[in-house]
Amino acid sequence: MTAADTDPRSAPGPGPAIPWIFVLAVFCGAAMVFMVQPMVAKLVLPRLGGAPQVWNTSMAFFQAALLVGYGYAHLLQKVPRARDQVLIHLGVMMLAATILPLRITSLLGEPSTSHPALWLLGVLTLSIGAPFAALSATAPLVQAWHARVHGREGGAEPWALYAASNLGSLLALLAYPIAVEPTLALGDQRWGWSGLYIAFIAIIGALAMHIRRQAGASPATAASPAHRDALTEAEPISWRQRLTWIALAALPSSLMLGVTLHLSTDVASAPFLWVAPLSLYLLTFVIAFQTRPRIQPQLALMLMSTVLIVTVATLPFGAPNVLVTLALHLGTFFFCALVCHQALVARRPDPARLTDFYLCMSIGGVIGGAFNAFVAPAIFETVFEYGAVLCLCALVRPLWPLRPTRRELVLMAVAAGGTGLALIAASDSFWRLLQTHPVGSLPTDDVIKVLSSAGVIAVAACGILVRARALPFFASIVLLAFTANAIDSHADAYASRRSFFGVVHLTDTTVPGLGGPVRILSHGTTLHGAQARSPEYRCRPLVYYAPETPIGQVFRRAQTDHPAISVAAVGLGTGAVAAYVRPSDRLTFFEIDPQVVAISSDPANFSYTTECAKGPVDYVLGDARLTLEKQADGLYDILLVDAFSSDAIPAHLLTVEALRGYLARIKPDGVVILHLSNRHLELVFPAASAAKAAGGYALFQAYAPAPDSPTYQESAADVMIVGRNRAALEAYRADPRWLLSPPPTVRPWTDDYTNLVGALIGNLDGRRRDWQAAQEEAP
Repeated sequence: MTAADTDPRSAPGPGPAIPWIFVLAVFCGAAMVFMVQPMVAKLVLPRLGGAPQVWNTSMAFFQAALLVGYGYAHLLQKVPRARDQVLIHLGVMMLAATILPLRITSLLGEPSTSHPALWLLGVLTLSIGAPFAALSATAPLVQAWHARVHGREGGAEPWALYAASNLGSLLALLAYPIAVEPTLALGDQRWGWSGLYIAFIAIIGALAMHIRRQAGASPATAASPAHRDALTEAEPISWRQRLTWIALAALPSSLMLGVTLHLSTDVASAPFLWVAPLSLYLLTFVIAFQTRPRIQPQLALMLMSTVLIVTVATLPFGAPNVLVTLALHLGTFFFCALVCHQALVARRPDPARLTDFYLCMSIGGVIGGAFNAFVAPAIFETVFEYGAVLCLCALVRPLWPLRPTRRELVLMAVAAGGTGLALIAASDSFWRLLQTHPVGSLPTDDVIKVLSSAGVIAVAACGILVRARALPFFASIVLLAFTANAIDSHADAYASRRSFFGVVHLTDTTVPGLGGPVRILSHGTTLHGAQARSPEYRCRPLVYYAPETPIGQVFRRAQTDHPAISVAAVGLGTGAVAAYVRPSDRLTFFEIDPQVVAISSDPANFSYTTECAKGPVDYVLGDARLTLEKQADGLYDILLVDAFSSDAIPAHLLTVEALRGYLARIKPDGVVILHLSNRHLELVFPAASAAKAAGGYALFQAYAPAPDSPTYQESAADVMIVGRNRAALEAYRADPRWLLSPPPTVRPWTDDYTNLVGALIGNLDGRRRDWQAAQEEAP
């Protein structure tokens, strides 16, 4: 659905009833178009390690396919008779059905680690391209056929077809994460959608029969004389106006993918988070194109200004609660998109020129999506595009007069002063000055926080006061973003690297308890490892991998029992576990992101794998499920799966099928380590259920670091170990720190079923903490 599906602008009234077959065709076509998008993305997600960029690339593909469908519908209008058009479309849909049932093609082989986006585009084109483009042409075609067969006045479109398209799109999007994904296996979803597509061909066939009967009774022409006269008399559209339409359509399209990537990285890469921004995007179209909008433009502009300031000010820091994160960023996206779409409504041309208008909007949507999916990852080292487009949305308000007033100049000077204050407070020079000249008894950090906060508040207040006009408000938002990022630079940024699989940051900080300088690796907002730079601590594994943690306990136990061990580690990070490797041991890392391998194997960044490891260390690139399947059975003493601490978890690595594969790869007395620490998702219960269903035996430990341990020396960790038999875990069972894993009270995840919504709710209701407390209190 696009604006073309929601524009009732020229409808004179309810008019005569629309034949039910037209309403049914539009409703079903829109529902199927929006139902299949998260379904296909979920099908392909495991092939690419669960990366959030999978959805953004998929969305860019679907926007392009939608434009292809609209172009096909436009060209089909050149066929004079409606009944001939519907027969051609029926043939196109039947031809597209030859690729069903819905599945991910294997013609292109396994994913490319060097060019995954190109592989994904090719797979989507071959797997769903033809049916999707044919379905996307349904709404404009059915509306055009209704106009030709039943007539219309002045180019007006019937109300019921808009309502049917809106209802079908939104219901399908909401139904997928709420009803379809939690209850149906992926195999059932694929066959169900394929069956619905065949049924939809039958609906188009019934529509063809209806049009044939109506055309025989009252032949219609391609366009009425009144419509041709209106087109001739309509004011020509300038290229400046077209570019304005494209820009106003591109901003919310880009912002939709930006907020989706941000939330997918900060929470989880899953359909329930993909669908929310897309549903809000469609809802803004509905509101903006209402004759009497439920949210008036002035109110929308005021609300957008307020939430935009809050979001830009807090963007570098994240939010302490997942619900706050969702509400803030989705709310900001909603109002920014609504303001852009209401600005489009205000610039609509004469009804006779609406086709040009809708085409420009579709082009803008494709440009916005393509920029985020393909251009931004190539030119930015961080997810810079999200913050940049948020700032650009500040320009969607009156521009004139360009010359600022004296009041605006004063406010801009105050905002610049606030930025300067924050920059000074965040600087190393000011920190050193406070160390030598303290402000009374106040701690240095408190002084810096107060001054920095004062700077941010000053800039934000100025932004609120100048929100009525574009250029001053845009300047204040840019200053605010710059100020917030400067304050967030509490550690010295060393480097950032971006790939299809995400953004990794290298930062340097100082920890006196670890000999001074420490280098940190993070992915998005998640810590992935650290290494002390001083010789004394350089080869000590830190954070989750320290000798005291559950992971360290398993490595030390295995090395005590065996003179030589073979280890597989899914997820490289800094390569900290390589510090455990003795000359007789062998370690193989299975990593999907070539960028991470390049960073962690470079001694200038981290030296765990090059200096600290005393035995051989190998790397296997690709998704771990695919690459581990190629390894021999019974090969490893330890198989560490450390892929869940990132917020965008690869759920396919925690399914029953995955656990069976891990258990097959370890020796009879070997151990699978599942590192399940996650800020937003409760993964212990799903992991316990999957381990039980896979035939394994599991223990669990929730580790808390010592209160006096230096920062980064060790970290809290939720770890589950799984063995092929009870004997493999006997030594750990004697250790009181290890508990029997939770009972399988939740449905185990499989390759056909995952429930990330349930994992999110489980984290919010404290299910695992309550269980652990009960276990520790038991005699």
